[in-house]
Amino acid sequence: MGGIACAAATRDLLGEVPVWCWRSRRLWWVDVLTPRLHSLDPETGRLRSYAIPFRRLGSIALRDRGGLVLATERGIHAFDPESGAIEFLVDPEPGRPNRRLNDGRCDRAGRFWVGSMNDEAFVPEGRFFRVDPDLRVATILENIIIPNSVAFSPDDRTLYFADTRRFTIWAFSFDISEGTIGDRRVFAEVHEGEARPDGSCIDQEGYLWNAEYAGGRVVRYAPTGEIDRIVSLPVTYPTCCCFGGTDLGTLFVTSARFPLSHLQASREPLAGALLTIETGFRGLPEPLFRG
Repeated sequence: MGGIACAAATRDLLGEVPVWCWRSRRLWWVDVLTPRLHSLDPETGRLRSYAIPFRRLGSIALRDRGGLVLATERGIHAFDPESGAIEFLVDPEPGRPNRRLNDGRCDRAGRFWVGSMNDEAFVPEGRFFRVDPDLRVATILENIIIPNSVAFSPDDRTLYFADTRRFTIWAFSFDISEGTIGDRRVFAEVHEGEARPDGSCIDQEGYLWNAEYAGGRVVRYAPTGEIDRIVSLPVTYPTCCCFGGTDLGTLFVTSARFPLSHLQASREPLAGALLTIETGFRGLPEPLFRG
């Protein structure tokens, strides 16, 4: 296990959902609360940031026809980083002004799976959606507080999903040909103080890496749910992780500066930064949304 480094000192209020684009060889991630979209070329260190005209930017995905997909409080939009053009695609939950979309990820059939949450109170009003390439939307789960940790096993037989405020990651049987989930089991429960499961990614061996919000660490879980290893971080609020780099061998970890007090933030100079860890493991290419 290699050392921990700062890839970008962005001081995000709520950095989230890093995605490695294997086409452009850039790392993309968001600041949910600003909201801003960032991209980093690790080879040159060039950082670009884009102001996004929404109140919240919950997650992103790569789009097969180019650009990105943005999940916001006003539904899902396509974004062209070169021109800055934004195109509305679909709103899975119209007419609910107090909600926003949160964590999301594409499966290898090109569907976008994304959860929603009440943006004003931690109450179980969120849902989990499947957005098909033809932009049809199916509601998969309900009664969610904060949807997170969307990830798929390398064999496409398991979908992982967490409700952060219920301190639990679940594993569902998954049929990629039909885009459906089946039996659910508790994959992992977090009971370390205030720590709770946030965003996840999967490595080539099928192990799940989870960022523990308020836990100051990233945990690698075996497919059985047993803890394989723990990486302690110099930030209290890591939020999500993904593998990137030309060989998919670098683990990128986003983090949050909110809700640290001014004094706490002064003691955590890397809070809100994009971190990297050389883990000795490799990830999987990020799927594309085909819509």
